[in-house]
Amino acid sequence: MMAANALRRVELIDGPTPLQRVPQLSNRIGVDIWLKRDDLTGTGLGGNKIRALEFLIGDALARDADCLITGGGPQSNWAMLAALVARRYGLDPYLVYYGLPRRPSGNHALAELAGADIRFTGNFERASVDSALEVLTAQLRAEGRRPYNLPRGGATALGAVGYAKANSELADQFRERDLTPQFVWLATGSCGTQAGLLAGARCLAATYGVVGVTVSRPAAECAHRVAVLTDEVTQLGFPASHGKDLDDVVIIDGYIGPGYGRASEAGEQATRIVAQTTGVFLDPVFGAKAMAALIDAARRGSIDGPVVFLVTGGAPTLFDTSEGQI
Repeated sequence: MMAANALRRVELIDGPTPLQRVPQLSNRIGVDIWLKRDDLTGTGLGGNKIRALEFLIGDALARDADCLITGGGPQSNWAMLAALVARRYGLDPYLVYYGLPRRPSGNHALAELAGADIRFTGNFERASVDSALEVLTAQLRAEGRRPYNLPRGGATALGAVGYAKANSELADQFRERDLTPQFVWLATGSCGTQAGLLAGARCLAATYGVVGVTVSRPAAECAHRVAVLTDEVTQLGFPASHGKDLDDVVIIDGYIGPGYGRASEAGEQATRIVAQTTGVFLDPVFGAKAMAALIDAARRGSIDGPVVFLVTGGAPTLFDTSEGQI
């Protein structure tokens, strides 16, 4: 088993991100809510993917890569942040988006500002990105480049290590505030963030559950991906504590709305509630849907103790003028 401390890492986050109690939101929905502000990770406009990129860029540099290849939809927070961080460390970023070329806005515009080489598959299936990444990787290698290829969302075990380590940060903040949360609650898309949190929680024998609200995939597929990635993170130096129940992958379904990358009515309502009670903006297709699920669970009486809600960022998507294609 590899020791987690032996993994190469670049430092992109300057200190712990804030953990904030939000009394007006708590009073509004009847549950004690705390926001873990990973929209304030300090690189670009912030977001949860920065924790993954600390380890993924570290690995790319260790492998002497000279360019980074990844992709998603034109409004992918992951793709934009990957391009931005790659530039910071001297790697040329290549992004592959599904669909057809369009006028840049939101994250697409920011990726262009970061100087990314952006290509479109011409196919509106998200999976079309995967094969295009392999083709581009082979092409660049044939040209003598040293590409580092990452899947959509950066959902690898190495990327998930960022959130496995974040459990120690959370544990310190919980002790400082004498807080014993029932759940850490988040949106689950490519599943790496939830897998990392779960691996870290198992390692520390944490008493809180990690609850993911699927925003893109069927719940069964999410559960499988989280379980596999969590086990892989364990092998990277986060062994589960003795006696920890490993049957703990929790995925909530029913909040995808009209589809991945598209806002939902429940999500829009949740966004307004959070903005008006906390001054925090949730992105429309990840955080908003996860918060909608949390509000419903609170109103049903399914939650007894405090809940820590992970704010994963994505603010640029609020300024996208198109439909979908996250």
